[in-house]
This record gives sequence, C-alpha cells and structure tokens, in this order.
Amino acid sequence: MTRVVVTGLGAVSPFGTGVKVYWTGLASGACAIRPVTLIDTADLRCRIAAEVPEMVSGSPRRSRADRLALGAAREALEDAGLDRAERDGTALIMGAVGGGMLEAEAWYWALVRGGEAARRPGVLRSVLPYSHAEVLGHRLGLHGPRETVVTACSSGAAALALAADLIAEGVVPAALAGGVDALTRICFMGFNALKLLDPEPCRPFDRDRRGMSIGEGAAFLVLEDAARARARGARIYAELAGHGMTTDAFHVTAPHPSGEGMVRAMTLALERAGVGPREVGYANAHGTGTLQNDRIEARALGRVFGGTDLLVSASKSMIGHTMAAAGSLEAVATVLALVHETIPPTANLRSPDPEVSFDCVPGTARPVALGCAISNSFGFGGQNVTLVFRR
Repeated sequence: MTRVVVTGLGAVSPFGTGVKVYWTGLASGACAIRPVTLIDTADLRCRIAAEVPEMVSGSPRRSRADRLALGAAREALEDAGLDRAERDGTALIMGAVGGGMLEAEAWYWALVRGGEAARRPGVLRSVLPYSHAEVLGHRLGLHGPRETVVTACSSGAAALALAADLIAEGVVPAALAGGVDALTRICFMGFNALKLLDPEPCRPFDRDRRGMSIGEGAAFLVLEDAARARARGARIYAELAGHGMTTDAFHVTAPHPSGEGMVRAMTLALERAGVGPREVGYANAHGTGTLQNDRIEARALGRVFGGTDLLVSASKSMIGHTMAAAGSLEAVATVLALVHETIPPTANLRSPDPEVSFDCVPGTARPVALGCAISNSFGFGGQNVTLVFRR
C-alpha cells in the first residue's frame, strides 16, 4: 500500500508570510483579528476581520487571492525541494470559493458610479475559483492533473484528501494541495446580514460565544509517495494516514443536529488510517465560534473520542475563518503540532461551555507528546472532512 507523506509546507496567514511566522503566532496564542481595512464597514454590525497584514509580492494585475496562493505555494514547493523536473508530473489540487471577487467587486462599484476603472474589465478573468489553479500551474511549472475543489469551508481539506487519493492510487508521485481565499465584500457583508459575526474577536467553545470572525490567507502542503520521498532524501514532516469525507444532505447551511455526518467523517478517517480513538492526542477543531456549530462539533467529538484524553483547540480563534483556506491552514497547524509536540491554544476562551466536555487548551500552548492528530473541516451544507496525521 502506498503511504502518503508531507514533505513541504507553505502559508500566508493573518500573522504574515511564511510558515515560521504562522507557527510563532499560533504557538504564542496571539489574536490576529483586527479592524478591517480592505472594505468599508461603516454601516455593518461587525467591523473586524483577520486580514493578511502585508501583501506578498506579485504583479498588481493578479488578484489578491492569486498572490496569496502564489506566496504559499512557492514556499511549500521550495520547502519540499522539488525542482522544475520533479514538478513536471506533480498534481495541483486547489480548494477555492471566492476567486478574484474582491477586485471584481471594486470593478462593479466603479461601473455603477461611472469611474475609469469600469473601462478595464480585465479583472473579471480571475473572478472564478478555478483561476487560481491556472495561475499556479503556469507560474510554478506544475504539469500533472489539475483540479479545483469548491466545497465551501471544507474546500482546502477536501483538496488534501483528493490529492492523497491520487498518490495512494499511483496516479501521480506527488501533489501540491491546499486552499486560498481573500476577504471579499460579499462574504463579509453576507455573514453580517446573517448575524453570524461577533463584533469582537471570536471565542470558539466559550460559553458566551456570539459568532465567527472572517479571515483570509492561503496554505499548501506538498504530499508525496513515501517511498519516493525517502529515495530522494526529502524531509518528512508527517504522514497523511487517512481521511474521511461525508455529506449531511440535511440543510443548505446548518449541520445535522446530531453531528451524524461529522461522526461518520471522523470514524471513516480513523478506519482508513488504522488508528483507534485512544491513539489520537489532538484535534484541531473546525471551531467557528457560532453557538450551534461548536456545540454540534463537540457532541460529535464526544461520540467518537468520549472517555479519551483528547485535547482540542481552534485556530480560528486567532486567524478567523479563512473560508476555503481554513482546512489547509489548519492542516499545517496540525502537522506542526506533531512536529513540535506542542498544541496551539484556543485564544479568547475565558468561560468554557459546560456542554463541551473536552479540554480546549485555553490561552496558552501546551507541550504534549503526540503521535497522532486530526484536523476537522465542516462546510456549509454539511460537507465534512477529517484528516488524520501521524508522526
């Protein structure tokens, strides 16, 4: 059986550019959720989000999301040490939702107001989610299979699961997989209209949580056939030992009240990895900070891991919900937790919800001997993905 390992990591997060900056922020428990600068929030209930503080370099003709993706993808490929020849047959599996919507929105506002920008509709070429993969494939010399996955908030994790399947089935020896999303008006204003955003930084698993915080960013992982990785002397961070993908088919936005689909995703992932619940020391939770989602995820975790010493934390408490990038940014966090044997904390957690039975590592990172960890991503419409990583 072909084993799939992680040999490269790349991230552009609300802490800044690079995996080192990202891990430093997470491990310190810092919160990168601040006043929004990219869009006008004057008439909105919530005026904060987790923006990438310094834009990565690149052509101003590229969308913000394209540049975020290029920054993270380049780092992952360079970290893995894949040269141009080795990239030739490498697959590219991209999770995306918003596409170049930020620039398209600005073009539209100029159009309705008769501004000069309306006469330059070139930005519309990058509005659709698949445009990121076109840019990355061309710029980075990735000539293998190319797919764009659009499964709402679980897109980045689903991309990793599909990439792992391509490698395990012998279709490709390696894949660059991950997700990207930039802050957009339609996303930020839409969640405001739904009253799902907390006017203060989100508080996953807190008794007094009031909603989520929006974020942006990109993360990519290089996945490889373990035998090939060893043969070329690559550094191996961890093994992507299994994954589970399910759909609730229950409601257009709400998860199933019992967490049935979440339970099936976690159970399937553990079965494929050949791992028992007691072997898992850490779960990087989906943990959005909404009343309903946190409670249902905690209920699902209890059904799978009840009676174990599982530790749980939510990266979104620090970097917000980065939409299509969430699953891949949180996968990077999970891999680094295994590498450093340190669990990043849940920030802003002051009064733990009594209905959440797990230790959610409030405030301060915790050193723990870890052999196996999971990352959960649960998207709108009940699109559930669980990834199992092993040292």
